[in-house]
Amino acid sequence: MAGGVGVLVLGMLGVSFAAVPLYDLFCRVTGYNGTVQVGGGAAPGAGQQVLTIRFNAATHPALPWRFAPGQPSIRVHVGEEGVAFYQARNDGGAPVTGVATYNVTPEVVGKYFHKTACFCFEQQTLEPGQQVDMPLAFWVDPKIAEDPNTSGIRTITVNYSFFRSLDDAGRSGALASAGPHVGAARPAQR
Repeated sequence: MAGGVGVLVLGMLGVSFAAVPLYDLFCRVTGYNGTVQVGGGAAPGAGQQVLTIRFNAATHPALPWRFAPGQPSIRVHVGEEGVAFYQARNDGGAPVTGVATYNVTPEVVGKYFHKTACFCFEQQTLEPGQQVDMPLAFWVDPKIAEDPNTSGIRTITVNYSFFRSLDDAGRSGALASAGPHVGAARPAQR
């Protein structure tokens, strides 16, 4: 009996450690919860359907940054690569490190939205008063028009939230850097 309980406890412990990676894999494969596809091949070429891509930004109160999209929206054809920028500025008096998370809405389009360059999940350290432009390159799979759940969608919103990094000089933050990343911030042109 004790051996059976021990095996059960160890099995449950193993499942609890595997739950987060398995959930992450599930979200990436299915696009669940607005999880977009990262990397992948180049855009396949412009299709007929035109989508409006809106950009949204939020900053956690513990991060003394001003963070905003460089443009409210752009229009792209499905299959065509789009490029947009977000801008961040450290309004604090000391260097601060932040990290961004993202998703897209409506959530059902996540599996069709492919990012090819992004600043998400990559720690960014800004000096006091420093401002940077952060690139986002993406394309939307033309198959979005064939899916009955997404064929009527004409607007996709990309949502980014910046948090203070847990690694920021030992201060507590909202999220540690994790996951894949491509691209990097560049100093803003003034």
